Amino acid sequence: MSDTKAMILGATGKSLSPDEIAFYGDEQPWGFILFARNIGEPNQIRDLVAAMRDSVGRADAPVFIDQEGGKVQRLRPPVAPNYPSAQSIGALFQCDREAGLRAAWLLARLHAFDLAKLGITSDCLPVLDVPVEGANDVIGSRAYGKNPETVIALGRATAEGLTAGGVLPVMKHVPGHGRAFADTHLALPTVDATRAELEAHDWAPFKALHDLPMAMTAHVIYSAIDPTRPATTSRTVIADVVRGAIGFDGLLISDDTSMKALEGTFPEKAERILDAGCDIVLHCNGVMEEMAGIASKTCELAGRSLERAQRVLDLAHAGDGIAEADARAEFAQHFEAVA
Repeated sequence: MSDTKAMILGATGKSLSPDEIAFYGDEQPWGFILFARNIGEPNQIRDLVAAMRDSVGRADAPVFIDQEGGKVQRLRPPVAPNYPSAQSIGALFQCDREAGLRAAWLLARLHAFDLAKLGITSDCLPVLDVPVEGANDVIGSRAYGKNPETVIALGRATAEGLTAGGVLPVMKHVPGHGRAFADTHLALPTVDATRAELEAHDWAPFKALHDLPMAMTAHVIYSAIDPTRPATTSRTVIADVVRGAIGFDGLLISDDTSMKALEGTFPEKAERILDAGCDIVLHCNGVMEEMAGIASKTCELAGRSLERAQRVLDLAHAGDGIAEADARAEFAQHFEAVA
């Protein structure tokens, strides 16, 4: 794996073009990510995933997806059911703590059933952001609650449910997107909370779950830590907060470089992300010119980044063997109880 580049890339459609196959083969991304534009029927998805791995000659190349439930869910009926949001799980938790924890675990376990049968190895979940009143709705119903304790409990249950099904979790968006007053897909938000406020509220879930294998950064400026650079490109935030105060030593993946929150050309973005201390550069939209720019400044995995990436691959395992029908029936009972 040492000759693979520190990047995860997307594709434009439901099958790979000859240009994409050649590009991936030449540039050797560590992994791939799927979006709704890549999703058709199950056999097509399996074929696409297999083609991605074939293009780089690695059967263990990881394939990611954002499958949360609620408004962020790439697999939809008939491939997978429409699932409730994290906010809905949080509401159940507030009524009945044990039922909420079980529902969070079951929902994640159902995601794992859906993903594993398609060859998808990792879900960009749990969302550990803790929103504050008035924040942009880009997180909104994607959050388990508005207090760190709820987010910690349900985030842990979600991570354990995914892992039980052989799918690896990616916690996001470290060190916290809950105070952002702009959508990072469109603009770069600045958070002016004090370090003490951030530690007590925003960072707490990430610190509690710092043992998870992967995390995704936030394209957010925290003025108390680094007033000029968002976390994704801030050496100070990554060293002092993510690796330091939070204590995360897993694989750190940037949020999508095609989002408008990051300025500069794509080569500049890739260079800044890696210089700041991220292990992996993420580019999602599949635009060839942009991917080529990312690849031009992305190095091969080496040193601690290579060790962290290998650790992720070493965690791959089959599911726990529970019956899918039983898990679906139990999950439906939980939500019928509060319908």
